[in-house]
Amino acid sequence: MRFEILMPSRIVFGRGTATGAGPRIAAMGRRVLLVRGGSVPFADRLISDLQAEGAAVLPVRGRGEPDLPGLEAALGEARAFVPEAVVAIGGGAVIDLGKALAALIPSGRPPLDHLEVVGQGLPLAAPPLPFAALPTTAGTGAEATKNAVIGVPAHGRKVSLRDDRMVPALALVDPALTDGCPRDVTLASGLDALTQVIEPYISVRANAFTDALCRDAIPRGIAALLRLMQAEDASARDEMAHVSLVGGIALANAGLGAVHGLAGVIGGRHGLAHGAICGRLLVPVLRANRAALAGSGGQTGRIDEVIAWLAAAFGGAHKDGLDRFAAWIDAAGLPRLAEMADRPLEADFLARDAEQASSMKANPIALSRTTLAEIVAAG
Repeated sequence: MRFEILMPSRIVFGRGTATGAGPRIAAMGRRVLLVRGGSVPFADRLISDLQAEGAAVLPVRGRGEPDLPGLEAALGEARAFVPEAVVAIGGGAVIDLGKALAALIPSGRPPLDHLEVVGQGLPLAAPPLPFAALPTTAGTGAEATKNAVIGVPAHGRKVSLRDDRMVPALALVDPALTDGCPRDVTLASGLDALTQVIEPYISVRANAFTDALCRDAIPRGIAALLRLMQAEDASARDEMAHVSLVGGIALANAGLGAVHGLAGVIGGRHGLAHGAICGRLLVPVLRANRAALAGSGGQTGRIDEVIAWLAAAFGGAHKDGLDRFAAWIDAAGLPRLAEMADRPLEADFLARDAEQASSMKANPIALSRTTLAEIVAAG
């Protein structure tokens, strides 16, 4: 057995812990670039707390999922400020923007040189600035990952800026920051969090460390999301924040799979929300992976475990687990991909591009282009 583990230098988890963020972040640098979401009231308090600690603060707003033109514009503003540290408070898109800025501010090369698939994928020429993340949604686990997802409109793709040194120095996860998150966002981000503990668990790169995290997190995440779709529940918010954090750690160390391989292409070409795409692809990908493994004589045990957890949560026999989960997603109100898209999904085209996605390398079995296209059509 051999594996390496990448994690944030410090993880602070718990309800109310955000109140101590100011001194922790000010200790990382006296000139702080603060990347924030548009509707994050705590960001105003954090700015005041940092200023009270004697830090100079430049706020930058993240607007939607980050793309290359927006990143380049923010990068110019950020470099002029000459920050010593970067903090992001918001959803996964905001954290990805902050993480990318922290990585690229010290670099002398254009962002495209470092982007995967559509760029050169070069490692960073200099270490990133110290970076802290405060998530306000429970979904992407971006507070614990080594990459930032960036849309590249010219290529119709979402790709990663990735470097081991991009793992945040501080992940401060206060579930109270997710309280009152809108129901549709809670559903989509929660399904993303579930996907990100399921895909690393069935990944070809799974290891004993990530297995231990995911085995615990998968059933907890299912139960918490069920509760949150019924009513606002602080303890369920705590559970989902934990599952999201675990998912970030797991994917950083065991990879993902076909859900995310397809999601990057669909999101880049059609502009759909990442969590919603993952929520719609999870069931058809699990079905396709199990069928392909069984047809090739491979081991389906891990997928069967996931199905068993779903069956236990949604009732019925083991064989009904995926069907019941899919029916629940429908009833919870998550639109289908074709309903979310502004134009018809070109399943064959999307499948072809997804074959080259980095996430596909960790899928438990290689899926044919035809199968990938069928997954898109079923989503």
